[in-house]
Amino acid sequence: QVQLVESGGGLVQPGGSLKLACAASRAIFSTLPTTWYRQAPGKEREWVAIRTSGYSADYADSVKGRFTISRDNAKRILYLQMNNLKPEDTAVYYCNRPLGEGKYAHTWGQGTQVTVSS
Repeated sequence: QVQLVESGGGLVQPGGSLKLACAASRAIFSTLPTTWYRQAPGKEREWVAIRTSGYSADYADSVKGRFTISRDNAKRILYLQMNNLKPEDTAVYYCNRPLGEGKYAHTWGQGTQVTVSS
């Protein structure tokens, strides 16, 4: 079974940066995670950024211009570079591969906590 492991979160001041990483052990290349999500306390999980099959990306409006998604194919790690962080970015961040109709390729990992606070 594929295990998703997110890392790189932490406590950062507003305006700061973090780089998250998502590793998928035992995943074959075609099922590697492509999307970052986040869930803030009391809110539903929302998508943040997706890396499409054409090596392009799309972002939620709330993070556009501040976050960058990328993947190291050799290492099979999905990254999320987050710049100019805001308190509203505080959430647990997860990665996965959406299959449509609310389904996902893998069981959710533990996520990584990002807290933006002064």
